Amino acid sequence: MYSLLRSILFMLDAEKSHHLSLNSLNTFHKLKLSGLMAQPKVADPTEVMGITFPNRVGLAAGLDKNGEYIDALSAFGFGFIEVGTVTPRPQPGNPKPRLFRIKDAEAIINRMGFNNDGVDQLLENVKNIDFGRKDNGVLGINIGKNFDTPVEKAVDDYLIGMEKIYQRADYMVVNISSPNTPGLRDLQFGDTLKDLLDNLKKKQQALHQEHNVYKPLAIKIAPDLSAQDIDELAKTFKQYELDGIIATNTTFDRTKVEGMLHAEEQGGLSGKPLADQSTKVIKHLVQALDNSIPVIGVGGIHDGQTAIDKIEAGASLVQIYSGFIYEGPSLITQAAKAIKALR
Repeated sequence: MYSLLRSILFMLDAEKSHHLSLNSLNTFHKLKLSGLMAQPKVADPTEVMGITFPNRVGLAAGLDKNGEYIDALSAFGFGFIEVGTVTPRPQPGNPKPRLFRIKDAEAIINRMGFNNDGVDQLLENVKNIDFGRKDNGVLGINIGKNFDTPVEKAVDDYLIGMEKIYQRADYMVVNISSPNTPGLRDLQFGDTLKDLLDNLKKKQQALHQEHNVYKPLAIKIAPDLSAQDIDELAKTFKQYELDGIIATNTTFDRTKVEGMLHAEEQGGLSGKPLADQSTKVIKHLVQALDNSIPVIGVGGIHDGQTAIDKIEAGASLVQIYSGFIYEGPSLITQAAKAIKALR
């Protein structure tokens, strides 16, 4: 059934297809017809970052930027859903077209540019969701900086985002690795990173004291890092006692899609071609961290084995995005069952 639906959707422009799919899914949910495509949620409770996740398979940020489709998406069996990236102020993102399929490689290139309705609208959207209340689903909120905020003032945007989402998110993610916001990846290095983390951790502590509840803080990193980069990052992450790392974001590397239609489009590449690269980063990072900080593995998961690969590399949880588009909802159950079988 999904294969037929996908073939129809893939006849449309990628971004139009994306919105049509999600809006249709929401309509089915509101009409109480989402059970037609629902997948059983695999029970595999796991504690990570002080949170009990119903299972270890989540939805990566980017699919539901504004938190509009959480309850509808929850029918597919995700143990956790991460929404965003959201910025303090609404912004349109980069000019269209900005989303491209590389069908032969089951890959996607995007240069969306943090298009979103702003953090206040996201919070309005998630105010009354059932996810997390009825089935113990875990909600992550991913925050970024506005396009026109200078990189040297990026910390101000992240602090605004943290303060606004703190009471609603189960965990918070700081995105410093998108390739589609100029200068953003510079925040991953040296004193710039240390200054950012120092401010974020101080804000986290202040919010903890104010609200009398501790919300974990994770950082999302890029796959295009050298071994030395990863070692330096690990030292810094341990120094500032981060709660989690998400590895990885999309890649600039086009080696595995060279010569294919749309392969030369600018933006970040996700999907099957990223699988080995992200797993390699995860394995190195986990070793460099001495297992002191949990890692959430994302990038190229398209079947049970690629989900297992992330766990065996040291990830505590995994997230899926592009594989969900190409393989359909059954991938969530398949991945969750495969990971559970490792116990």
